[in-house]
Amino acid sequence: MNIKIILPCLLVSAMAFSQTSVSGYVFEDNNKNQKKENKEKGVEGVSVSNGAQVVLTDKNGKYSLPIQEDQTIFVIKPSGYKLALNSNNLPQYYYQYKPKGSPTDYKYKGVAPTGTLPKEVNFALEKQEESKNFDILVFGDPQPYTEKELDYFKRAIVNEVKGTKKNAVFGISLGDLVGDNLSLQKPYADVMKEIGLPWYNVMGNHDMNYEAKEDLVSDETFESNFGPANYSFNYGNVHFMVLDDILYPDPRDGKGYWGGFRDDQIQFIQNDLKLVDKNKLIVVSFHIPLDHTNEDNFRNADRQKLFDALSPFQNALVLSAHTHIQQQIFYGKPQGWNGAKDLHEYNVGTTCGDWWSGTSDEIGLPTSTMRDGTAKGYSFISFNDNQYKVKYKTAGKPEDYQIKLYLPKVIPFPSKTSAKVLANFFIGSKKDKVEYRIDGGKWEEMEYNETIDPNFAQSVFKWDTTQELFPGRRPSNPEFSKHIWVGGFSNKLTLGKHKVEVRAYDMYGNQFTTADDFEVKNRVLIP
Repeated sequence: MNIKIILPCLLVSAMAFSQTSVSGYVFEDNNKNQKKENKEKGVEGVSVSNGAQVVLTDKNGKYSLPIQEDQTIFVIKPSGYKLALNSNNLPQYYYQYKPKGSPTDYKYKGVAPTGTLPKEVNFALEKQEESKNFDILVFGDPQPYTEKELDYFKRAIVNEVKGTKKNAVFGISLGDLVGDNLSLQKPYADVMKEIGLPWYNVMGNHDMNYEAKEDLVSDETFESNFGPANYSFNYGNVHFMVLDDILYPDPRDGKGYWGGFRDDQIQFIQNDLKLVDKNKLIVVSFHIPLDHTNEDNFRNADRQKLFDALSPFQNALVLSAHTHIQQQIFYGKPQGWNGAKDLHEYNVGTTCGDWWSGTSDEIGLPTSTMRDGTAKGYSFISFNDNQYKVKYKTAGKPEDYQIKLYLPKVIPFPSKTSAKVLANFFIGSKKDKVEYRIDGGKWEEMEYNETIDPNFAQSVFKWDTTQELFPGRRPSNPEFSKHIWVGGFSNKLTLGKHKVEVRAYDMYGNQFTTADDFEVKNRVLIP
C-alpha cells in the first residue's frame, strides 16, 4: 500500500527533473501584476527563444520550446509593447532554468537553484505608444575597478545624463560594466537606475567569472544581476540584438579570451533574424569589435556567419566598445560583407575614457582622455524609421564640443613653418570632410592623417617630466587616431594675431565648427 503511494510521487519527481520542453503564454497584462489572468488575452506572433531556437506564439499567445538545464527562456519584446521593470529599471523578459543553480565554487555568486519548471512560463507585455522616431543612449565601458571609480562614473556621466537624456527612451551599456570586481555589478545597477530609463546591458570580458571551465558558464554572475547575455527586442521599426561575443576560456589554448560566438549563439542569431521583417533596421550590440584585420582578436568564421545572417537586411548597424578609443569601421566585399551597402560598425568611445587616468579636471574628476585623443563621454543614436544618426557627447562639455584643435600659439615671421593645424573630430571617419580657413579666408580641405593626437601626447609626457608625482594614474601611451585631419600655414601671414576656423561634416551631413587663435611674431635669432 505504501509502495503504491510512493511510486507515483517518484515518477512525477523524475518527470519534473527530466523535462525537455517548456510552454506558456505571452499575454497583455492589463492589470500590470505580471500574472496571467483568465480574462487577459494572449498576444499572437511574438517571438520567444531559449537562446538557440526561436518560435512565434500562436493565435492564443501560446508558445512551446525545447529546454535543457542552464538555458534561459525569454520573450522578444514586439514593437508597441513595453516590459515591466525591476527596481533598477532592468526589463523583466526572461525565465532562467538552472535547476542546480550556478557553480558553487565561483568567487562571485551566480544564480541560485531554480528547481523544476513551473507548469507555464508566461511573459507579460503592456501596450505602449512607440514612435518610429526616437533616441537611445549608448555607454561604452564604465569599467570601475573600485567604489571610488564607480563614484567617478556617477559624477562624470550619470549625473550629467540625468539632465540631458532628452528624448531617449532607453539605454544600452556595451559591456565591461565593472572591472573584474563583480561585487560592483549591483552597485553599478543602483547608480544606473538614477538615469530613470529602461536599461539593457551587454556582457564584457571584465564582467566574466574567471573560474569558468567552459564559455557557457562564464557569465553566471552577470546573469544573476542582469539576465541573459544574449537576447533581442524591438522598438519602433528597429530590431535590437544583444550578444556576448567573448569566448572564454579561449578555445585555442584554454587561456585568456577570444572574440567570437558559440554554436548556440549562431543558431540564435540565424533563427531570430529569420523571423524579422526585412524592412527593419537591425542594431547588433556586443563588446569586442569585429576586427577583420587580425584573427587573434576575433574568429573569422563567426564574423562571416554574422555577416551572412545580416546581409538580407538593407539597413544594419553594429555597436561595440572594448578598445577605449573611438572609430567608425566599414565592411564591404573585401571583408566578406555581401549586403547592399557597406556595413557600419561604430566602435564607441568609453564612459571611463582611458580607465579613469590623468590629472583632475575642474570638478576633481580624472580627465581620462582616450589614447586616440577622444574625450570621455557617451553617445546618442537617433532613429528615424529604419535609418539612424549617431552623435557623440563629451562629458562635461557643451553639445557642440565635437572637435579639438592643436596648433602652435606662435609662429615666426615670415610664416614659413613646418608646424601644422591638427583637428581631432571625435566622431569622424576617413569618409568625412574637414575644412579650415585662416582669418576668414577661403575654406580648404584638410588632409586625413592617422597619427597621434599631440594634445593627448603632451598630457601623457608631462607625467614623465614632472619632478613630483601627480595624484592619480599616468595615462596610457598615445595610439594612432582614426579621426585626425591636418592643415598647414600660409607663408604670407602678417605680424599679429590670427584666427583658425575648422568645420567638419559627419556621415549624416551634420556640420560642426570650432576655432582657435595664434600669433605671428618676429623671429628671434640665436646670437
